[in-house]
Amino acid sequence: MTEERATPVSPAPAWLDEAIGRLTDGRAVRRDFGEGGRLHIDRLVPFLCVHIAAEHQQPVARDIAQANAAYLLAPDIDTAAAIIERVGGVIEQRLGLFIVLEFGELESDEPPAKDAPFLPPFLIEVVAGARAAEQVAAKALIETAATIEGKFRTPHVTLVERPAATATGRKALALDTPHLTVRFAPIYCEPGTRRIYPQLRERLVASIFDAGLRAVAAFARAKSDSFRLPTHRAFGRKAFVDAVVRADRGIDEIASSFDFLLAVTPINAEAAWTEFASGGFSKSPRLYYRPLTLQIETAKRKLFSLNFEHLEDPLLYALYREKQQEVDLQLSMISARETRTFVEFGRALYGPVEATLHDAASEILARTAPDRDARSSAADRRDCEYIRERAQAMISAYRRQSADFSASVDIRDDLPAGLLVSRGQLLIARSSALDADRVEALLNHEIGVHLLTYFNGSAQGLRILRSGLAGYEGMQEGLAVFAEYLSAGMTIDRLRVLAARVVGCVAMLDGAPFPQTYRLLVDGHGFAATEAFNITLRIYRGGGLVKDAIYLRGLLQLLDHLAGGGTLEPFWMGKIAASHFGAIQELSLRGLLGTAALRPIFLDEVKARDRLQRAQRGLSPLDLISE
Repeated sequence: MTEERATPVSPAPAWLDEAIGRLTDGRAVRRDFGEGGRLHIDRLVPFLCVHIAAEHQQPVARDIAQANAAYLLAPDIDTAAAIIERVGGVIEQRLGLFIVLEFGELESDEPPAKDAPFLPPFLIEVVAGARAAEQVAAKALIETAATIEGKFRTPHVTLVERPAATATGRKALALDTPHLTVRFAPIYCEPGTRRIYPQLRERLVASIFDAGLRAVAAFARAKSDSFRLPTHRAFGRKAFVDAVVRADRGIDEIASSFDFLLAVTPINAEAAWTEFASGGFSKSPRLYYRPLTLQIETAKRKLFSLNFEHLEDPLLYALYREKQQEVDLQLSMISARETRTFVEFGRALYGPVEATLHDAASEILARTAPDRDARSSAADRRDCEYIRERAQAMISAYRRQSADFSASVDIRDDLPAGLLVSRGQLLIARSSALDADRVEALLNHEIGVHLLTYFNGSAQGLRILRSGLAGYEGMQEGLAVFAEYLSAGMTIDRLRVLAARVVGCVAMLDGAPFPQTYRLLVDGHGFAATEAFNITLRIYRGGGLVKDAIYLRGLLQLLDHLAGGGTLEPFWMGKIAASHFGAIQELSLRGLLGTAALRPIFLDEVKARDRLQRAQRGLSPLDLISE
């Protein structure tokens, strides 16, 4: 939505007439006026959130109001009343109902004494009229506000009956329309200095914003049966402001300026194997990496110069802040390559290997043995040229679904054996050699999941969905491994590799050197020498990368998700985790996201759908190889 230039005029003249005309036609309105005034309505909704400027700044109340799809920032009460009367008349006429939510802050907070044995509650005051629907809305707001956690201080919420205009000692907004006023103690700032507590400020904005939407939904249900929405969050914004576009492009530009996995993957895998084997498998091989072309400090300065303060959307604010923190950790890891600090940054980014995950991996290795009968001869293995040919055929199939699927394939000499996706490109190591019956499964992993979600995310209004919401990788890798199962490509050896990666990560995090972890896989779990080396190389790349534990973790999470009644559909919209489902659902309901442009072709197979149904009834990783 494009902002119009502020014009210092009173609220009665031409600009308001024009705004009312746009609103009557069902069009969006965003108009700045006067000193800091703004009317924003991205579509017809049965409410208007209002903040009236006070003698002292009230930044949180202002942020709460402007987080909504329809809001008014007014310089004074008379201006607010005049605009509300005109706007409310149109909305009431078009929708049959209308309510005003006014947000403000109390003048002060009663801070706890320094020697107080406990922290007292903070006050939230809700003022409402006597109308039945108004009382319903107030009750819904109070029930939600009562659950707010204010940095160890619980809220004390009071309901006050709105006095007559002449009964109050101070001038207040007097309206004939349903009207809730919410005021809260300014616990987000330090008493005396007014210095802001940023996390507490964010929490208050998100919580009271949500309480306001719940109040609107309750009011709408009380007044009309036609507003039966799946969730109160569907009343949120349906248009981005320019600040969102700038933030989205900014963080995507930084995230796209480097390839994390290529930066931490050695370029001399074959030479490293030769060195390791010739030394009797007793000395860690020397690993060499691509020279960094990225100035880490410059990238971090750009990253933290991004301004998220004017997004006017608490949900998007949270998503971008999370992504900012994730990119910061990735940059820190790259800068700490080949140091012990790299391991600790990785633990922060991907999490430690939890005991339940280690137990699951150990159980897989204990209950299975290498499938010697399935070992293929050289004639049954497919080289990089064959893999590229099949990859290009699969890409062509997806391009028939959407011409925007512009993926490319490149054979590389500087990668360990295997396949890797880098943004919109599939990279194949020249040394790759896959069993014939594993080629399609692995291509469905890389193309049907990683590339598909990249291009589906690109097609959405938010680029962050192609670079990935923070923490998406675990579920994305679990989804990709599950695609191998749906493609009839999950084997005993493949599942054992996933488990070995977890066990190897535990050993690495416990301080075991490269040769010790290698011996653990060979002597303790029966892996062949070259296979054990490749697993160990992945784990120790960069200085020790715990990322390889996320494959089995993600698979377990996905199987739990399906057994609990979840579906795969939201995953195809972009690179997300299950924890983002609520956010994705809300953005979809608000019309900010569309349906996935591409759908995995492996789901077209009848047997794949049968396998999916079995997973929805509940499967363990070991069940995936029982066919």
